[in-house]
Amino acid sequence: MNYYIEHAKDGLLNLYYSKLRSLLALLGVLVGTASVVAMVLGGELATNEALKQFKSLGTDLLAITINAATEDHNANGKSENLTLPAAMDLVNADKAILQAAPYTQLFYPMFYRGNSISGMILGVTNSFADIVQVKLKQGRFISIADKYEFYCVIGRDIYNAMKQISYQEPLGQQIQIGKNIFVIVGVADAWPENSFVYANIDTAVLIPIMASTVISKYATINNIIMRLTPDANILQVENNISNQVNNVISGKQVNFRSAKELIAKMRKQSDILTVFLGLIGSVSLLVGGIGVMNIMLVSVMERRREIGIRLAVGAKRHDIGALFLIEAVMLSLLGGSLGVIIGIIITYVISLIWHWQFTIFIWPPLAGFSVSVIVGIFFGFYPAYLASKLDPIEALRSE
Repeated sequence: MNYYIEHAKDGLLNLYYSKLRSLLALLGVLVGTASVVAMVLGGELATNEALKQFKSLGTDLLAITINAATEDHNANGKSENLTLPAAMDLVNADKAILQAAPYTQLFYPMFYRGNSISGMILGVTNSFADIVQVKLKQGRFISIADKYEFYCVIGRDIYNAMKQISYQEPLGQQIQIGKNIFVIVGVADAWPENSFVYANIDTAVLIPIMASTVISKYATINNIIMRLTPDANILQVENNISNQVNNVISGKQVNFRSAKELIAKMRKQSDILTVFLGLIGSVSLLVGGIGVMNIMLVSVMERRREIGIRLAVGAKRHDIGALFLIEAVMLSLLGGSLGVIIGIIITYVISLIWHWQFTIFIWPPLAGFSVSVIVGIFFGFYPAYLASKLDPIEALRSE
């Protein structure tokens, strides 16, 4: 142990005496390590942020989209579109289905006190709020008892637009949708937009799904969101749902989007992106390693006389090699440690700018530090090998 401690002390002194060159080599390793850590850790945070929208709704969701597949819509006397009772009955298609929330989408001109308001209309059931987690700021949500009543719940952006017009609370007031007047019975809180749901609740007016069929003949049930049990067999559930839908309607194609499948795909893409970013960062670390090799080679040339004296007084060749190798490793250790810290700080600043949740994943800093040490050993080995192979007599003759 004392053997390595003595070499470490000698190495620190030698690095100190050539401060400028040591600093430049140190910066190369530092920048390389910081690049690897910042890129990989930033990629992990970006992926985590993207997955958070799915996790906020739960991973046991299944979205169903029904599209026209053929022109033969009425074969065998089947319905052209899925009815509300048939959509709700899909809960019985598989025992793993806990809830089902069919919804319709409409685009109608909306007016409040003579002013136009931009947004979309969603025809929903009472279970829609539970599944997609619509929180209410005021009032109540659409009830199963509303049926054909002209009641509605407005999203946050619609609420803000109405407040700017009247400077009054919209709850209990009326909004015109097409030629129909709806009474606002609830105001939804801010809802994080989610690609899993084909709608943005913030810019939507939610009305009873049966009322949507009254105001428009185009209010068809093409989308259904379901909540499944945690241990559900997704493929089996999808197959059972497809069979039941095909028994009720014809000429339709049933497409599925599972939260678990989407998360798995995103994680796979994230792994590929992380490796790619790590390789890009490793290029700068490679340049830093070349800088370490350069300073060690110069150090060997400048200290040939010292090497000759050490060999002449009985030092072993592996002692000489160990001395120079420890110097290179110490340089990389210091640069790697500082690089890890700076990489984490850079990632933290990025998370603040983009309003991401900052989390330190263990493996990116550990990988960055480990690679920096490996670079130090790899690029320090050759100069150490050259130093150990110097001829004592030739070394002592050097100026």
